Amino acid sequence: MQDQQIAAPIDRRTQSVVIFLVSMAGLLLEVAYTRIVSYKLWYYYVYLVIGLALLGIGTGGIALATVRRLRDRSTEAILAGACLLSAVLVPIGYLIIARLPINTVYIWDYGSASSLRNLAALGLISFLVFASFISIGIVVATILGRAEGPVGGLYFGDLVGAALGCLVAIPLITSFGPPTVVIMAAFLLGIASIISRSNRRSVPAIVSGFVSIVLAIVVVANGILPDVTPEQNKLNPRYAKYSAWGPVFRVDVHDILCPSGPDCANGISKVNKLLAHDASFGSGIWAYNGNPDSETRFDVDPRRLPFDLLGAPPAHTLIVGSAGGNEILASLHFRSPRIEGVELNPVTVSVLTKRYATFTGHLANQPGVAIHQGDARSFMARSKDHYNLVWFVAPDSYAANNAVSSGAFVLSESYLYTVEMIKRSLAHLTDDGIMVSQFGELDFANRPNRTARYVTTAWTALKSLGIADPQRHIVVVDETGTAGSAPTVMVKRTAFTEAEVARLAKAIPSQPIDVSTSGRHVTERWRLLYAPGRPPADHIVARLAASTSEAKLVDVESTYPLTISAVHDNQPFFWHFASFAKVGRHILSPIRSAGFDPENSIGERVLLLLLGISILYAAVFLLLPLVLVRKSFAAIPARAVSATYFGALGLGFILFEITMIQRLTLLLGYPTYSLTVTLAAILLSTGIGALASRRLEGRGVGVMAGLLLSLCGLTAIYEFALDGITDSALDLAFPARVLVALAILMPLGITLGVFMPIGLAQIHRISPGATHATWAWAVNGFLSEIGSALATILGMQLGFRTVQWIALGIYGLAAVAFVALTRKPDGA
Repeated sequence: MQDQQIAAPIDRRTQSVVIFLVSMAGLLLEVAYTRIVSYKLWYYYVYLVIGLALLGIGTGGIALATVRRLRDRSTEAILAGACLLSAVLVPIGYLIIARLPINTVYIWDYGSASSLRNLAALGLISFLVFASFISIGIVVATILGRAEGPVGGLYFGDLVGAALGCLVAIPLITSFGPPTVVIMAAFLLGIASIISRSNRRSVPAIVSGFVSIVLAIVVVANGILPDVTPEQNKLNPRYAKYSAWGPVFRVDVHDILCPSGPDCANGISKVNKLLAHDASFGSGIWAYNGNPDSETRFDVDPRRLPFDLLGAPPAHTLIVGSAGGNEILASLHFRSPRIEGVELNPVTVSVLTKRYATFTGHLANQPGVAIHQGDARSFMARSKDHYNLVWFVAPDSYAANNAVSSGAFVLSESYLYTVEMIKRSLAHLTDDGIMVSQFGELDFANRPNRTARYVTTAWTALKSLGIADPQRHIVVVDETGTAGSAPTVMVKRTAFTEAEVARLAKAIPSQPIDVSTSGRHVTERWRLLYAPGRPPADHIVARLAASTSEAKLVDVESTYPLTISAVHDNQPFFWHFASFAKVGRHILSPIRSAGFDPENSIGERVLLLLLGISILYAAVFLLLPLVLVRKSFAAIPARAVSATYFGALGLGFILFEITMIQRLTLLLGYPTYSLTVTLAAILLSTGIGALASRRLEGRGVGVMAGLLLSLCGLTAIYEFALDGITDSALDLAFPARVLVALAILMPLGITLGVFMPIGLAQIHRISPGATHATWAWAVNGFLSEIGSALATILGMQLGFRTVQWIALGIYGLAAVAFVALTRKPDGA
């Protein structure tokens, strides 16, 4: 198709600056909204943000290709106008999203008024996030589609801006909070609007300047924006005594109400406070007077069980997920002389050690106590110590337990509960040391999902260590009370002795006990569910622990209605109990229908819903506009081949990107850091590849063969060597691990970065003008958007490694399409 080339009055350098600023703003906006949406809704809606961002960018490209009035505008007018419009609309969108009331759990009560109302609210939130990125897509598509000469340099500016946005997003969020970072993104768009104007004294330029000044004032006066209101079944931050955003989740400190008693004052507990994680129940902090003997509440608490079994104070205790320090207090009470706690979230650590240090009796400074901020996998890899007690206090399960109706953790990776992590923990035990895990369960008698899966995983880990009889190395105690259940799983490298089992059995109360805390009275019953040498209870967890072979273990697993198979690093979705096949069969059933458990299916439902929304939005915003301009669209040459090539690039790229983000979470520790470091590294290196592509654009099929061969080699490395590299690098300091991640990612990004520019060069060769290029860019964006949800579904179902082989195959399809493009004549 021959288009009249629209002259661009602004020079190439100015366009490079504009695309740099706009791309940086886009990534700041995307990362900030992932935190806002995780706080307002639930963790898994982060995938919605990523998909909608890509969709908005792709829609901007489609708008440029299909709206004639937009195509006829000058490049300056489009860039300046789109940036200004976005600078105004982004803050408005945030204000609506932040304050909009919603309860997503009710969406699944099909047909009810609350379902329709909350579905409409989710639709509005989705539209506002989506709309925030349309102008960004218009700017990027305009600059790349109307480029005169090689696009590699401009594409480099686009990717470097996005990479820098990734790098600074987390420090900015931690310092200022996501709401202010949203305004920072709008400010950058306002500046880009000013730079795009050739006449800086014109009325539109003055308006852009005024808007930018207002946004700058809002940024400087951090905290004046309305706070995010979480959905209605979360904790309201309005009643929080202290709040802080962090790289892992936001922490709100709440007083705990109690009716009466010596631990209450004016209806408020004097002894403990609640730490809310992203507005859901997380952990607590307790007052401490410095006297461990005074902590008598642990005498009737299941936290005493590890000490009962050991029979003597553990010389060295490691607590994974120490949170507010409750298990540290228990260890002090039971006279452990050396106690180390590891806590992932720096905000939680600062609450304990700074903000509420006096309230907690300066717990972190007590003799023998050390609290480390970081991820447990890398901490244990660096540690040369051996422990008498390694205590996993379910650092994320209690938040999921209390937010169970939302399935909050279904889609999150849980590298603390994999076979590989259990093996590493066992390697750090002394000969008589024990590893202990305690999970919260809503209905342990009928749905012991977490405990059952953990026992299966621990049994598998023991077997993989060459232990012939894993059943002799596991003990399970059930603790059921009116407030729920907190079973305890204990694992040893060496077999449990009869003396240890007898000591534990003697310590378990034979009658129900009454526990009082913060004015609440709870009745609990404990029982020894499984121990070597004792008859196992009639319970799925006991039967799993007692399995004498892998075949027996599989047989017991098959009797359970949900998936409780062992979890490995390649598929670390511990909370993914419901298969997609089962969820698909019940997708149209109301959530409260018989036999349908919300704990085990909402996350999967949401992911399938997001995939459906992605496909629907892509159809509406990609196909419908092309129907409206079908005559112009029909004139585009090589449409099918172009769509195949650029669509394959979009889908293959996002599959590689998301799987690398997930696989490098283990290396980098924080999921948020993995997101930002991986994105930044891939974007930056992709930009370098794009910059280098200008020397390769005329070499045709030979270049593509080299690129595909490089991808094959890299995929093989990720398949067979990445786990070993990660394992050997876990003991390095965090900055060093970031460098390792960069070394892993840079070759991939450089290789992937060449594909887009050489493809656009072919498009410009066979179809000079902007329409074909902008349409191809939009196809790329839409397939990326669909891939963001698809990658996670495939990763959960098949494992990350398999998804990367699929991505390689998709790039192979792109290579075939590229060869077909090279055979099209000039100006076809």
